[in-house]
Amino acid sequence: MYKNVFFDLDGTLTDSGEGILNSVEYALKKLGITNYERSKLYGFIGPPLMVSFGEFFGLSEEKCKEGVRLYREYYSKKGIYENRLYDGIVPLLEKLKAAGINIVLATSKPHEFAEEILRYFGIARYFDHIAAAEMNGRRNEKSDIIAYALEISGAERAKTVMVGDRMFDVLGAKTMGIASIGVLYGFGTEDELVKAGADYIAKTPESISEIVLGTN
Repeated sequence: MYKNVFFDLDGTLTDSGEGILNSVEYALKKLGITNYERSKLYGFIGPPLMVSFGEFFGLSEEKCKEGVRLYREYYSKKGIYENRLYDGIVPLLEKLKAAGINIVLATSKPHEFAEEILRYFGIARYFDHIAAAEMNGRRNEKSDIIAYALEISGAERAKTVMVGDRMFDVLGAKTMGIASIGVLYGFGTEDELVKAGADYIAKTPESISEIVLGTN
């Protein structure tokens, strides 16, 4: 049984695709970029925005920074609320909290946005700590987020598991020496998660609790 659970946010707790894609499209329009397919923008969910703008559109560092600024311009007002909790998340959090699990949010999303999302959906009370990125770009890499989560929670690595839907969550967990659960209901694929080396695969939120509590 694990004592500490670190949760990713986008694609793990919430289905945030619409808000993220709309924010990316807003930024691209402002940058004068129109030659793309919306479906390709799902790749923005997970990695740091600076990385995605550069890799997907070959933008310079200066243009990437402008893209991030424009993204946040839309996201902070509208995109953050174009979002929903996945079915089964509240029962999952309630079960873990009742079992005395230390629950930590570990997200590459800026702290201000992450905190507002937890508050908006009424689930902030389940979290003991929030480990997130900063608006200035500090702690963008998932391994840095997890390192910070370990620091502020005092969690023992051997008793800690990272839950996420993308390879970045799994690879970040490996870098920091903790176990990982890859979820299949988010934006990643089973092939992606297995290749990254996920220790467990969860098809539903309920199966996450079974893995964490050792009841599966």
